Amino acid sequence: MTQEEIRSLFSSIGEVESCKLIRDKVTGQSLGYGFVNYVCAEAAEKAINTLNGLRLQNKTIKVSYARPSSEAIKGANLYVSGLPKSMTQQDLEQLFAPYGGIITSRILCDNITAGLSKGVGFVRFDQRVEAERAIKHLHNTIPEGATEAITVKFANNPSNNAKAIAPLAAYLSPQRRFPGPIHHPANRFRYGLPPLSAAAASPLASNPSARYSPLAGDILTTPLLAGNAINGTGWCIFVYNLAPDTEENLLWQLFGPFGAVQSVKVIRDLQTNKCKGFGFVTMTNYDEAVVAIQTLNGYTLGNRVLQVSFKTNKGKS
Repeated sequence: MTQEEIRSLFSSIGEVESCKLIRDKVTGQSLGYGFVNYVCAEAAEKAINTLNGLRLQNKTIKVSYARPSSEAIKGANLYVSGLPKSMTQQDLEQLFAPYGGIITSRILCDNITAGLSKGVGFVRFDQRVEAERAIKHLHNTIPEGATEAITVKFANNPSNNAKAIAPLAAYLSPQRRFPGPIHHPANRFRYGLPPLSAAAASPLASNPSARYSPLAGDILTTPLLAGNAINGTGWCIFVYNLAPDTEENLLWQLFGPFGAVQSVKVIRDLQTNKCKGFGFVTMTNYDEAVVAIQTLNGYTLGNRVLQVSFKTNKGKS
């Protein structure tokens, strides 16, 4: 949902003074919430009574008065992974409700497979201390009816993922952008990182055999072969040299700006549950997968240089 669409929705209630959709500072993607200031208090109250709980674009929106900013409410958003695929948003809230007041919650769903849960969700508490309490009691526990333990941690921890991804904008500098006309529809990157619209101007449109090397910064004539990457519904990408503490949300943040991502998977050690150094990302569109590979292969994430390529079948030479 765009900022203009939000303004239009809330303007139907009363005169809007200002409207702001909050976006990720690195990727430019919507974070799923925003703020609306009304000219009069009566309109704000009416908006809450009218729009709170409204079903919109397959989601239920929550509308309430904004809380004053304070240290107590900062960093109260939790990232939850390993959830049973059958768990609903209501189930998620029931699981976390005993530990504090929940502001928002959501479960990420796969748009390709009719809303099937990806087993990942977010829960934002009113206070950080409540989020800490939930982590203490729920992390590495097995919910009722589940067979595997869930991971509960603070979302977008500035000490790891956010700082690690921040250099991506600089990495996609003008000298690394693709020449030629834009190949993808403009709205495909409407929520993406600003430089990516230019980066999507792929030479693949006119020369499918051309390959861009992020390390060399030039166009190569070697074809970028997908091998056995096609899995029936999308293109599988192999990502190597990931850090041990890598979570699935990092892969979503890295590949999301390039196009439609169907699924991500971090391969973990069965004993430690730590990342074994690699993972897989499945993207719907071949051209978008190619751009992602060409851009992220050789990208330095933290102190590691990523190796990104189409998945190959080891059983075939």
